[in-house]
Amino acid sequence: MTAPLPPASPTSPTSPTSPAALVRDHTIYSCVMGSRAFGLATEESDTDVRGVFVAPTPLFWLFDKPPTHVDGPAEEHFSWELERFCELALRANPNVLECLHSPLPLHTDSRGEELLSLRSAFLSRQVHTTFVGYAQSQRRKIDADVRQYGAPRWKHAMHLLRLLTSCLSLLRTGELTPDVGDARESLLAVKRGEVPWPEIENRLNRLVESASEAEPGSPLPPLPDRARVEDFLVRTRRESALAYEEST
Repeated sequence: MTAPLPPASPTSPTSPTSPAALVRDHTIYSCVMGSRAFGLATEESDTDVRGVFVAPTPLFWLFDKPPTHVDGPAEEHFSWELERFCELALRANPNVLECLHSPLPLHTDSRGEELLSLRSAFLSRQVHTTFVGYAQSQRRKIDADVRQYGAPRWKHAMHLLRLLTSCLSLLRTGELTPDVGDARESLLAVKRGEVPWPEIENRLNRLVESASEAEPGSPLPPLPDRARVEDFLVRTRRESALAYEEST
């Protein structure tokens, strides 16, 4: 007789299917992101951790599905369930793609290694639309701050320059490198408010224009390799289901 499935939405955080337990017991990949991964950390910087967990397949057979993401359990810690992570990466979400390319991995099991081996499958010229689109939405917020307060939030301006620079490099080379390298000091000068806003504004405009020019001739493929990613997801779900059957 097959054992009953555990509840998918337990109230107790100690339950093996609670969000905290899913992250604790089923994480396949985690890394440091934010300023530390970008090479922009200072003494005041937090340590932002991002991860990917695989919810056991039997949980998807219940009415109450496992979460698509978990905020926590520790502060500055955020994790995606594998399927949601892959969906976002295939859409060229900047935060998710940079997570895959973090220079500061914390934990990787065999499935995490395979996920990392798929990094090129997620990359496509769609990054131009998503990176620049995100940057433009943030730019509108910065412009509003300039109109209201006479200056932008300098940290936000710094990260906007970093993101657009990363996008341009990715479109030109086909490789995503989160660490800013030699640009560290010039970007931190922006964060400290040492660079006039008109100069930053000009740099942002030039980066957007250069990214648009680089997109048509980019070595990146027009679309990501969805079939390759889906094959990995299906195999992972199947292995999880088989493990459950063998344990009951």
